[in-house]
Amino acid sequence: MTKAVISGTGLYTPAQSISNDELVASFNAYVNEFNRSHAREIEEGSLAALTESSSAFIEKASGIKSRFVMDKAGILDPQRMVPYLPERSNDEPGIQCEMSLVAAREALEQSNKKIEDIDGVIVACSNLQRPYPAISIEVQTALGIQGFAYDMNVACSSATFGLQAAASAVISGAARAILVINPEICTGHLNFRDRDSHFIFGDACTAMVVERAETATTDNAFEILGIKLITSFSNNIRNNFGFLNRADASGEGALDKLFVQQGRKVFKEVVPMVGQLINEHLDSMGIASGQLKRLWLHQANLSMNQLIARKVLGREPVDAEAPVILDRYANTSSAGSIIAFHLNKADFKAGEMGVICSFGAGYSAGSVIIRKC
Repeated sequence: MTKAVISGTGLYTPAQSISNDELVASFNAYVNEFNRSHAREIEEGSLAALTESSSAFIEKASGIKSRFVMDKAGILDPQRMVPYLPERSNDEPGIQCEMSLVAAREALEQSNKKIEDIDGVIVACSNLQRPYPAISIEVQTALGIQGFAYDMNVACSSATFGLQAAASAVISGAARAILVINPEICTGHLNFRDRDSHFIFGDACTAMVVERAETATTDNAFEILGIKLITSFSNNIRNNFGFLNRADASGEGALDKLFVQQGRKVFKEVVPMVGQLINEHLDSMGIASGQLKRLWLHQANLSMNQLIARKVLGREPVDAEAPVILDRYANTSSAGSIIAFHLNKADFKAGEMGVICSFGAGYSAGSVIIRKC
């Protein structure tokens, strides 16, 4: 029987970073100007005053201390508070393509694979800069890969769903090896004027090479033992931006055209769902949680990850069992669990197992059980 492995991973980290203190200074400058400009309405009670944020509040709520971003100046400008990413001509590489190329080349190098060894490219992420032509086909052409490519979006779970698609293609014989790439510019859909969420996201891109076990020539390979995916519709995380917006001008500029969530409901509903998913997946594979060396979880919120790890392991996890990267990367949507995997896998010995798990809007969640070859 053909087996699929992850033989290499890659990571693109933007050059610019924003600390909580920097983000708070910008946000509070906006709040103070808003309250000053609307002092009369606030005094009359017809408008609520905005509340300042703080670094202590952000870290307590999320565990985030900083985030990497594609554009720092635009986000920190209190008059703008949106990244400045100029549109490019159709003859120039798109920004998500550029990110993808860096991560993909590292994944190829780590897997000892050449361009001619790859038969397909899957770009899986929360937000695509255009509907068509596909970002994946742009990446495929830029790399010189023959074969096929397509984009897919399952929000924060895109990486694990992309892994499932790649593994299926490899196991079925439809491809020898697939590049799965997750270029996330999450700051583009974040409302930096919303106190409850202005700190959540950062930008990054990850890549993985998925290939047949018999063709793997690297010591870094992890066999994919099993993948389990689930979805359940919920409005608690939503972004209503889309091509039909222009059909109703009344919605232009509305807050729901950016990321919105009901955080407390998400926490209450997603944590047990993900804990149950992983536990049922392990049970179906005949694997005890005590056999796991590591959980590479979606990096959205520190408390969520700690509670999920506790539900899976049946005890308080030590740091190495559920590594955290969101303190410096923040929530990078689908890229988060893969960043955690990329940065925390070198110490694995042959036969040791772990779980890559992503979860988010949809709701959606994916559990991938892997074992070091």
